Amino acid sequence: MYLFLIVPLLCNPNSYSHFRQKMVETQIVKRGIKDTLVLSAMRKVERHLFVPERLREMAYTDRPLPIGYNQTISQPYIVALMTELVNISKDDKILEIGTGSGYQAAVLAEIVKEVYTIEILEPLAQSAERKLKELGYENIFVRYGDGYKGWKEKAPFDGIIVTCAPETIPEELIRELKIGGRMVIPVGDYFQELIVVTKTEEGIKKKSIIPVRFVPMVH
Repeated sequence: MYLFLIVPLLCNPNSYSHFRQKMVETQIVKRGIKDTLVLSAMRKVERHLFVPERLREMAYTDRPLPIGYNQTISQPYIVALMTELVNISKDDKILEIGTGSGYQAAVLAEIVKEVYTIEILEPLAQSAERKLKELGYENIFVRYGDGYKGWKEKAPFDGIIVTCAPETIPEELIRELKIGGRMVIPVGDYFQELIVVTKTEEGIKKKSIIPVRFVPMVH
């Protein structure tokens, strides 16, 4: 009996909207995210469209989910936290390393002018680009390639978000960051820390935020 009650609920688009609003209030606002632009983007972007169909009923739980090729879509709180930490505004140009399903890029695109995103796994790059185009995102540009090299011809960037963990911060990404810009990046091997890197005239400043667990960054 419960199966017949639950399945129609999950197939109803209005139900997904309800779960998404609840996700923002219980998992994101209550954990300290305050930026109104970030909260608005998280309320709007339909996370269930960026996960495999068989996992859609779990799309608004606060957990990472597999998207194939040993990759995951980050948990909603981490997406919101990284987006808030990069400190972006509507006229900014942002670089993302690790497109994955395209969810983080979509959240960024709701806030900034342009998002450039790089994915090293070609099938994921292709599927994310296709999905983002289907959803009408004209300000997201997807590249299949090595994230360590960044996107030099589009640099400098107002902010950089890295959604996979290198053992050390790639120097090329620092070079592609504007003076005054921030990079939010998980760093480490088994033990990882989410780091905010701020580029100044004198060099870079690093601030450790929280322990995290991301898939490794592939060179």
